[in-house]
Amino acid sequence: MAEITVQLRNVHGTEAALGWAGSHTLIVDRAEGKAGGKGLGFNGGQLLGLAIGGCLCNDLRYVAHDLGVQLLSVEVDVTVRLEGNPALATAAEIAVRVADKKTDMEALIERAVAISTVVTSLQRGLSITVTH
Repeated sequence: MAEITVQLRNVHGTEAALGWAGSHTLIVDRAEGKAGGKGLGFNGGQLLGLAIGGCLCNDLRYVAHDLGVQLLSVEVDVTVRLEGNPALATAAEIAVRVADKKTDMEALIERAVAISTVVTSLQRGLSITVTH
């Protein structure tokens, strides 16, 4: 079993948060004027879309590498549908475009989706525990 830990802390002088894992960082905030937000970073829905798409981008590269394929380009667009108040993500649509000279891209994409940690975890559901 592997574990990944990320941390978030308040950004001094703002109501935004700085998140990090290892040496990688990002800013989390709400839209300008929304609950004290200043639009300094990604909101939760955007982060969810980026997690889905980012993980799939990596998995496309993993599969291509395993097959000995050099991808010329990778494009992933994710649309997350939010409903209700509070907003609940009810669906995500992913558009994938990859290019190389001769590989069966459909099979490569299907294999990447099948091994995608984020996509498969969300499809199956996961347990979330909050402590305080």
